[in-house]
Amino acid sequence: MTRVFAHTLRPAILAAGRRETLRRAAERLPVARKVVHRFVPAATIGSALNSVAALRDSGRYVSIDYLGEDVTDADDADAAVQVYLDLIDELGRSGDPADPSDGGVSPLEVSLKLSALGQSLEQDGEKIARENAWAICAAARRAGIWVTVDAENHTTTDSTLSIVRDLRVDFPWLGTVLQAYLRRTLGDCAELAASGARIRLCKGAYDEPASVAYRDDAEVTDSYLRCLRALMVGRGYPMVASHDPAIIDAVPAIARESCRRARDFEYQMLYGIRDGEQRRLAGAGNRVRVYVPFGTQWYGYFMRRLAERPANLAFFLRALAER
Repeated sequence: MTRVFAHTLRPAILAAGRRETLRRAAERLPVARKVVHRFVPAATIGSALNSVAALRDSGRYVSIDYLGEDVTDADDADAAVQVYLDLIDELGRSGDPADPSDGGVSPLEVSLKLSALGQSLEQDGEKIARENAWAICAAARRAGIWVTVDAENHTTTDSTLSIVRDLRVDFPWLGTVLQAYLRRTLGDCAELAASGARIRLCKGAYDEPASVAYRDDAEVTDSYLRCLRALMVGRGYPMVASHDPAIIDAVPAIARESCRRARDFEYQMLYGIRDGEQRRLAGAGNRVRVYVPFGTQWYGYFMRRLAERPANLAFFLRALAER
């Protein structure tokens, strides 16, 4: 089942996610909008803030992502920056700052993709993305909000980590995402954990070649757990981004081995997936942060989540059955 999915259905779903005609057709279907709303709850900042408030009332932390990536026009990158600045301004007005008694961990965070900020532009893309991300981080610092830089496909990894290292000089609290299915990630985990970085560790969402990524589910899970151990013994702040019960069940023992308390790391899950498990973990005294995407460009995000792994597809289908 897993092998058939990986070699047939997954590439097909990812390819469908890039089809403009399919995107337009899906966005017109009322049933599609109802399904997607379960996982992308808002199109505007105002409606996204309603979701944030509900999650905070339930004791969970939040990371908000404005959907969009691979911009090819500098004006589009500027527009994305402005949305983030407006979002941060509104979050700053919410009066929900980091609690010094809780180790200074911010309950509010924005997640951003560098390709949405200009990284993919043909001329000076990396420079433009760095400057745009710096402006967002500066606004977030003033508001007492965290920022985490998302991972994208493997061709952007070196550029992304270079920008993150530069930004952390001014914003040492800046987080970044590492993908456990990449063969290089264990080394990246060791390096960044030694520097004290915040790292969101996920399995990985892109269709990468075997030359750079593990493609078997068992190998990916094994890599994830090895990477997580490297983060736990390091000086940084691990963020365990997974819905996989096998990984979640393994976390307490890994934390104990590394002499970490519940306040020394956090769990992260996507909005709309395993809500009951999110609440259970938070109720047991763990930090749980929910990744909340918003915006109108939901189609690519939604299709990538479906294609990510057979288990994720099962989570989405199970969630639909619960409606």
